[in-house]
Amino acid sequence: MVAGLTATWHHKLDEIAPEQWDALVNASGGGSPFLRHAWLSALDRTGCASPESGWHPRFLTLVDAQGQVQAACPLYLKDHSWGEYVFDWAWADAYNQQLATPGHSYYPKLVSALPFSPIPGPRFLVSATLLGEQGAQAITRMLHEITRACEQHHWSSAHALFLPKDQAQIAQDRGWLVRQGVQFHWQNREGRPFVDFEDFLSDMQRDKRKKIKQERRKVQEAGITFDVLDGEQITESHWDFFYRCYAQTYLERRQTPYLSRAFWAEVAHTLPESWALVIASDRLHQPIACALLAVDRQHGAVYGRYWGSVQNVSCLHFETCYYQPLQWCMEQGFQRFEGGAQGEHKLARGLLPVSTYSAHWLPHEGFRQAVARFLRREDSGMSAYLDELDERAPFKAPFNALTTMPTNTPPAGPMSEPA
Repeated sequence: MVAGLTATWHHKLDEIAPEQWDALVNASGGGSPFLRHAWLSALDRTGCASPESGWHPRFLTLVDAQGQVQAACPLYLKDHSWGEYVFDWAWADAYNQQLATPGHSYYPKLVSALPFSPIPGPRFLVSATLLGEQGAQAITRMLHEITRACEQHHWSSAHALFLPKDQAQIAQDRGWLVRQGVQFHWQNREGRPFVDFEDFLSDMQRDKRKKIKQERRKVQEAGITFDVLDGEQITESHWDFFYRCYAQTYLERRQTPYLSRAFWAEVAHTLPESWALVIASDRLHQPIACALLAVDRQHGAVYGRYWGSVQNVSCLHFETCYYQPLQWCMEQGFQRFEGGAQGEHKLARGLLPVSTYSAHWLPHEGFRQAVARFLRREDSGMSAYLDELDERAPFKAPFNALTTMPTNTPPAGPMSEPA
């Protein structure tokens, strides 16, 4: 069946029927809104991830004789490395200084990613009819089409970011280099889910429990109260306040927000069930901060993504971005909370380290060998770093073991060289 599929490249996601794209997302287990047709097409329509911003859509599909999309991959031809969260700036500098020839440089490069969203999940989507070995063959076929396009157009490289370990392994078997990273996720207790936040704290070591209680007390004594608005409870005025806070976070760093108010207006309308908004209010009941959560109800996962405040209050960030969302997840029965990229400070607040993976195809042999050596060194350091984080885990030993996420263990074989 895989042999009879036709590969097609699309310069706009709107060339692909939304129901067919989202059927692949559901079949592949990618239930977060960031992979949905409505999210990705809105990025293009509002100019946030479009040719004007250096993101040139190059979506790849495998279509059967009946016109049904059986596999797909979100891809962008990139003029830069902004908004990816797997940093390759040093690679670009080395390539441009040592290997570039007139008319050829590290950019453009081909990237499979969710723009501005370091959310781990499938990057190679496969239909429910392609199970097991056929699914792996479809992914292999897409990898082949990607590398062939790079060779044909003289693009420097191809990258698949934050993909799951099984897809990373398939890419590695095809000669791609695999890079390991780390994020911090909260996982509900297995077998006996947490009843409430106090139950959660009871499983933590005494010093960590004491620190969290102190931080929460500071916010409470400042007179700050919280509301969590779910789905269509979030009104237009709430979205306005959210965007004010979101933009403020970027402005404080002298940066321009990646996502426009027009973009948020569109996804608020097309994906209303995918959002929850944590709002902090002062003693006068005026909102002063908020954090937007993306919700995947199908898989019991919540993603903490965007936050901002218009008033400085000690420990407000921790309460708004971690403690209130975790409390809400426990109350609603969610199994996982992902706190975004990086951030060791999350460890002391109950989010444990989880490995992430990216895969990189570099056709220039000398450059590939140099990057492979770099990745071997980086992987050795990452292993030591993960060991150190494990020693600093905030929970009592039995719970630390329970919350280890075996689905995110490294692929078999060396991490930086193809098997």
